Amino acid sequence: MPTTPKAAPALPLPTGPLAAIDMGSNSFRLEIAQLQQGRYRRIDYLKETVRLGAGLDADGMLTEEAAERGLACLARFAQRLEGFVPGQVRAVATQTLREARNRDAFLRRAEPVLGQPIEVISGREEARLIYAGVARLQPSHRPRLVIDIGGRSTEMILGLGRQPQRAESFRVGSVGLSLRYFADGRYSEAAFRAAQVAAGAELEEALEPFAARHWQEALGSSGTVGAVSQLLQANGVSDGTITPEGLRWLMQQCLRAGHVDRLALAGLKEDRRAVIAGGLAILYTLATHFGIEALQPARGALRQGVVFDLAERLEDAAGGGHDEWPLDMRAHSVRLLQQRFQVDVPQAARVATLALALYDAVAPLPGTPGEEAIEARRDLQWAAELHEVGMMVSHHDHHRHSAYIVAHVDAAGFSQSQQRRLGELLLAQRGGLRKVEAALARPEFAWQALCLRLAIIACHARTGVDAEALRLRRQGAQAQLRVADAWAQAHPRTLFLLQEEAGAWARGAALRLVIKM
Repeated sequence: MPTTPKAAPALPLPTGPLAAIDMGSNSFRLEIAQLQQGRYRRIDYLKETVRLGAGLDADGMLTEEAAERGLACLARFAQRLEGFVPGQVRAVATQTLREARNRDAFLRRAEPVLGQPIEVISGREEARLIYAGVARLQPSHRPRLVIDIGGRSTEMILGLGRQPQRAESFRVGSVGLSLRYFADGRYSEAAFRAAQVAAGAELEEALEPFAARHWQEALGSSGTVGAVSQLLQANGVSDGTITPEGLRWLMQQCLRAGHVDRLALAGLKEDRRAVIAGGLAILYTLATHFGIEALQPARGALRQGVVFDLAERLEDAAGGGHDEWPLDMRAHSVRLLQQRFQVDVPQAARVATLALALYDAVAPLPGTPGEEAIEARRDLQWAAELHEVGMMVSHHDHHRHSAYIVAHVDAAGFSQSQQRRLGELLLAQRGGLRKVEAALARPEFAWQALCLRLAIIACHARTGVDAEALRLRRQGAQAQLRVADAWAQAHPRTLFLLQEEAGAWARGAALRLVIKM
């Protein structure tokens, strides 16, 4: 059987139309844009106020009413995305779905409605993407602070040029604070003070790392900053620059109105009315605690950062990057994790090379969309390259340590859902298969796990293996591994381990492994 890789489905061009969906706690946004010769051109932009963050109950569960609002919005986005192929679209979800205990149930409903996978990203990954959008659309050579106040989280980033130097996410946002301190719609000095104390308590750990001496300009990227900037400009208070004086003026207008229904300000949009008080409290806390005398609204935001990141992934897949500094941030994160956990890089490369050679003979699976098949192959490669990170903790059960580390570490470029998939693969790399029995019900996972395990066994002596010595064939749910006679005679111990592996798959697993000589 030939061992050459099957032809990979073509990916969309990085210069073609790309779409980003930002599933925020207050609003869902769809951005369609095109990058040509480094220039960003918006094609379309849709925004709907969904208030997903207001739909978390006291038990941290997303209510059905909030879920239905989100699904209805995604259905409308899906209509606009008709004709887009996999790889042209990336959908990311932020703090509300990071918190929701029933997020997986919501995602199982949402992904078929949207027709695209949805990635729940970590707070630091959200911050990185925000900075990417701002840095590309509003370049500067000055050290800068970028702030994004969302519905249930606030991101703070220090950066220089295009490089973020520190990025953090804090669990305080305009929706959450408004629901807690202004739920009845009434404005009072006591409520504003309490909201500022709560915001300050959450942000206190950022006082030193984000102090004013670390930056020379401050930018705000979010609906909250944009809304407050428009209010100040529309009412003649400033040119749109947000200052402590301007924020005090706005809070005074709220106190004079006494209630959200009586707040009449030029430029106040209805979708911001219910959450403006919480946003003001956070902004005033940031301004006074971090010495921000002037906050300028930024041009870029999370959705633009997602577009830029998606374009870099496509360019890297097309051969535009290189090993030392790949364009796909995920590949770069894998290199950094190998260094951080002192991975035996030559061994990781041997395992990855063989695992991919085996996998290419049995995948992509019939009917698997192109981008999904390509991502499955990337997952296998990264799992192989990281399979020994747990050795830093302990050689005993290192696969369990590897699985936990990769599933939970901050890894730029990766979504939480992708890290969980990698963690499952690493847990499956050795030992019994019952611990990943549920995951093995997914055919693509079962074949990934089999190829990873076979590669680790074949390379266990930390030497390379000729791909011609081991050939894998797919026959329905049976995997046939043909072992060259000469290689088997020269490696009796490895052959013994491969036969033991066949026994492991015979004990109730989704696949059956047959060793043929």
